[in-house]
Amino acid sequence: MAQDHIRNFCIIAHIDHGKSTLADRLIQKGRLVEDRHFQDQILDTMDIERERGITIKSQAVTIPYTGADAQDYELNLVDTPGHVDFTYEVSRAINACEGALLLVDAAQGVQAQTLSNLYLALEHNLEIIPVINKIDMAAADIPQAKRQIERDLGLDAESALLVSARQGTGIDALFEAVVRRIPPPAGDTEGPLRALIFDCRYDPYRGVVVHLRVFDGRIRRGMRIRFMSNGSEYTVETAGVFKLALVETGELSAGSVGYIIAGVKTVGDVRVGDTVTDGENPCEAALPGFREVKPVVFSSIYPVDSNDYEELKSSLEKLKLNDASLLYEKDSSAALGFGFRCGFLGLLHLEVIQERLEREFNQAVIFTAPSVKYQVRLRGGEDLLVDNPAEYPETGRIEHAQEPYIRASIITPAAYLGNIITLCMEKRGLQTNMTYLDERRVELVFDMPLAEVLFDFYDRLKSISRGYASFDYDITGYKPTDLVKLDILLNGKAVDALAQLVFRDRAYDRARMVCERLRDEIPRQQFKIPIQGAIGGQIIARETVNPLRKDVLAKCYGGDITRKRKLLEKQKEGKKRMKMVGDVELPQSAFLAVLKSKDE
Repeated sequence: MAQDHIRNFCIIAHIDHGKSTLADRLIQKGRLVEDRHFQDQILDTMDIERERGITIKSQAVTIPYTGADAQDYELNLVDTPGHVDFTYEVSRAINACEGALLLVDAAQGVQAQTLSNLYLALEHNLEIIPVINKIDMAAADIPQAKRQIERDLGLDAESALLVSARQGTGIDALFEAVVRRIPPPAGDTEGPLRALIFDCRYDPYRGVVVHLRVFDGRIRRGMRIRFMSNGSEYTVETAGVFKLALVETGELSAGSVGYIIAGVKTVGDVRVGDTVTDGENPCEAALPGFREVKPVVFSSIYPVDSNDYEELKSSLEKLKLNDASLLYEKDSSAALGFGFRCGFLGLLHLEVIQERLEREFNQAVIFTAPSVKYQVRLRGGEDLLVDNPAEYPETGRIEHAQEPYIRASIITPAAYLGNIITLCMEKRGLQTNMTYLDERRVELVFDMPLAEVLFDFYDRLKSISRGYASFDYDITGYKPTDLVKLDILLNGKAVDALAQLVFRDRAYDRARMVCERLRDEIPRQQFKIPIQGAIGGQIIARETVNPLRKDVLAKCYGGDITRKRKLLEKQKEGKKRMKMVGDVELPQSAFLAVLKSKDE
């Protein structure tokens, strides 16, 4: 296909604004799949994506289109994830395009992720086409949505297209707008090869399928290519385009979006954002924007049954084949046995991995409380990065500690403003900006610790605002903090899997909450079980699981009180011996209870 007949575009939007549904209508219009084989969210390949209505793994598809001018066009749609955890993947997908459809829900209007994705698109000089979706809904307010596009986004509201992705209204006009308003790709077809990797996935029979956009040159079967980030070289076995299935073409030229298979064995060898060039005639410089994806949330995974350790190891290895951003290393716990310490891009990423382990691999697993990576300076001048409470140094050795901070952007209806400000301040947030976007909506900007967002912030934000507030964040750097290690003691023994690193002023509340929840979850024994929260040698919270008591006086009818006392003393001695040798088993529900938000 000639370059001037190719259009590369993506769809960017806030979560639940209809991005996947719009992609479905475009695919149906392009007749890439017969109606009898069609299913909703056809680009979402995982069950969890369909159930939650979110896109986790970005996809690409080439849609043939005949325009009003009777010319044939090749429209390359690069679908993007909508969640803040996958911002880097979104930025690479955007970099592969010349234009973007910016989707705005007619009922909900412009929200936090809409703004952040717009800024990403503007950074890459994309042609933005505003699209107002869900115009068929009873709550749709099109004039208000247009005002928000004009005022909040600075785009021409008159050029916004009105679409109902569910009913298929306005799809023809959308296709024409893509052809007319998005520029064709530029690039030298005869120059040295430069191609951007924007995604990849693992095929058990053919190895890694690399998704790329060719900017300059050509890539063809039999060619020797080089990945510029690590210098590794491979021979291209096949190349082609995405039409839901992989369609082999043998060659991709400048401006095209497609795939190559080159005998790469693991996804970890392919890095999103990397530049592919000709091994014999390399380009002078790599494409800008590449960086290593680093995890921000850490948690340990243990099998419920310690005999399943090898199965869990095998499951994680298979997951890693499809998800290069998952990092893990071996870990062990006195309470839970052998497991793995894992790094995630965010809380949603953690939940996705947990559900995939349970569904796809039938693994019964326990996740410990999530943590972030702290910077610790020791008195000797040594710097440590600590994400596991078990590795936290003794207090006397620490000079100071720092924790990661985020810039949180919250867009909310004005009616919920007071409660949301209270919530953010409760989470140690410092308000840096407040802007009234219109008479009904406010944008709040807070600097706050990432650790405070991990547990129940998002749930409580949605609860307070009845689901109307939207939340987005960027990690800004590290700031000093007063950090302590909170140990949970069960029957006098520390349970390392329940240890947490917390802000000192929050330690008492956190310890009380954990102790109360464990008290409700731990089954009663024949002896009293003390549950304690401690910082160092100081106990700061305690709850007790009362013992089951056998009525030893039932057979003692009548007689002197000393006979009853003698039986009770004998029982007391027995319980004392039992407590000394008795171990308390923690059920899986106890670990889950510690992670739940306050309202659950």
